[in-house]
Amino acid sequence: MSMTDEPRSQHISRQFSQELEALKAHLMDMGELVEKQVQDATRSLLEADTVLAQQVVANDRRVNDMQISIDDECTLVLLRRQPAATDLRLVLAVTRATSDLERIGDEASKIARNALELIDKNSGNHGFVEVRLISEHVCRMVRDSLASFTHLDTDLALKVAREDEGVDSEYRAAMRSLMTFMMEDSRSISPILSIMWMLRSLERVGDHASNLAEYVIYLVKGMDVRHQDIDEVACHIRAGENAQQD
Repeated sequence: MSMTDEPRSQHISRQFSQELEALKAHLMDMGELVEKQVQDATRSLLEADTVLAQQVVANDRRVNDMQISIDDECTLVLLRRQPAATDLRLVLAVTRATSDLERIGDEASKIARNALELIDKNSGNHGFVEVRLISEHVCRMVRDSLASFTHLDTDLALKVAREDEGVDSEYRAAMRSLMTFMMEDSRSISPILSIMWMLRSLERVGDHASNLAEYVIYLVKGMDVRHQDIDEVACHIRAGENAQQD
């Protein structure tokens, strides 16, 4: 490389780094929005706030637009830079992550729509405690998965992936409780079914948060860990780290 080519190469490399950082920043913005969507959808039910529920439904379009915009950025990076190795994994991980975030936004919209129906019927508050607890749990998972992406923290990513089992357990327990309540009082069937759909949406949010964590492991370690036992994945990662130290 000539001396005149070297500054140009450094400039291109700096531009590329800036583009990758912008991708991560935009992904975090989208993640913060969908986490707030879930929080607001839940709060709209607990506080009987129809205006807030309607805002969540309206904001779903904004979530969709953010996904399209970030995907377009990823496509341009792939076309212009033809990244390899870790850089390529970052772009692919961002693309996959936007899909899961968009689906979290969809689930938040479903929760808000059910909240509007329940508020309109004024059907009591049975199941609200379960909705609040599981919502807090899955929102924490979304937040931690995004933090693991920002800091490339595989330990935190593994923690999030493990928590998905806890959410599933909480969901099953809540469903059993609600089924019992429905059998005891047939008048509660309709509102309880709405609560069940909300809990199902929250359980799906947990699944998507776990997916986000798996993308971090893929990005950092180059391992596709989808559909694998998370404890086995953790052991494999530790074995690899120990081998590098030796």
